[in-house]
Amino acid sequence: MDIKDKIIVVTGAAGGIGRALCYAFANEGAKHIICADRNIAGAEETSNKIKGTAAKVDVENEEQIKSLIETTEASIGPIDIFCSNAGVLVEGGAEAPDTDWQRLWDINVMAHVWAARHVVPRMTERGGGYLLNTASAAGLLNQIGSAPYGVTKHAAVGLAEWLAITHGDAGIKVSVLCPQAVRTAMTEGHEDHVAAIDGMLEPEDAARACVDAIRDETFLVLPHANVLKYMQLKTGDYDRWIAGMQKLNRAYSG
Repeated sequence: MDIKDKIIVVTGAAGGIGRALCYAFANEGAKHIICADRNIAGAEETSNKIKGTAAKVDVENEEQIKSLIETTEASIGPIDIFCSNAGVLVEGGAEAPDTDWQRLWDINVMAHVWAARHVVPRMTERGGGYLLNTASAAGLLNQIGSAPYGVTKHAAVGLAEWLAITHGDAGIKVSVLCPQAVRTAMTEGHEDHVAAIDGMLEPEDAARACVDAIRDETFLVLPHANVLKYMQLKTGDYDRWIAGMQKLNRAYSG
């Protein structure tokens, strides 16, 4: 899909990958970009740089996502590309509090579900549209030190696959972003974390990969090229891959 002259919504737009996406889309000639975030000051800072529109949205709330879509289409125009980008990380395993599990489930998974629930029917009626969902390499490989993150990111990838399979014939294109470490507020202070084992990318690198994927209509967006190799090792010999991950766990946990 050509980004030029498109109306685009980006959640998590106050900083990090979300802000970089907004800037990248603006550079590609997008018609209008809606910069959504629960941090409205940050969203306004982003939107002011690109002459877009800021919207205060908490993606843990389905009604706010629904309202974002309805308001955008009523006041600005039909949404061509919806980027479900907001995400959150907590550490811990099965013992992590239910409140943490539920928060990650709502933000990392259900926010994508709710966006699709309310925007895909509209896109289908118009003959097509694009969903860009931010997941993580953790959704393909897993996350040392955080069961809630690894599990919910796996679910996010599974949802993106399902949307692509189910709605592709209706003209709905889907890309899922799966980077390792990217320099954002989430990774601040964790520069030595296992996710940065292949280097920490800048948000602009991830955004550039997304622009290329949307242009080429590529499903899997891998700014860290090594992730594909790790996926192939995983599917080629699952037990050997588990043993390698156990070794990483010993090196980086505790």
